[in-house]
Amino acid sequence: MAQQPLQLILMRELADHLATPVFVVNAEGTLEFYNEPAGLLLGLRFEETGPMAADVWASRFTPTDEHGVPITADELPLVRALRGASPGHRRIWIQSLDGARRHLEVTAFPMFGITGELIGATALFWETA
Repeated sequence: MAQQPLQLILMRELADHLATPVFVVNAEGTLEFYNEPAGLLLGLRFEETGPMAADVWASRFTPTDEHGVPITADELPLVRALRGASPGHRRIWIQSLDGARRHLEVTAFPMFGITGELIGATALFWETA
């Protein structure tokens, strides 16, 4: 197993100590961690899901727009942050793993190492009424 960049390890540590739901992926898009507040919205703790490839997490929560139209992976803020190396924001609806339908605001940003290489991306999100 390849060693993770220090910044990714530190982001995971920071996320673990925040009350804001946080989702962290590496440069390949593999889910590395989400914190307990995120787990409450997603329906399972990270310890129950473990790492997931981007195509799995991008579809597993069945993201849709306000009209119920499915959102493709490329339209998700976290995927856009990874692929376009720029921040993004969007309102989405998901089907959490515990069966609840949730309306979320998602803001995602890419993470770069000191030498400018893309090391991953982070999404902050919260449930809205």
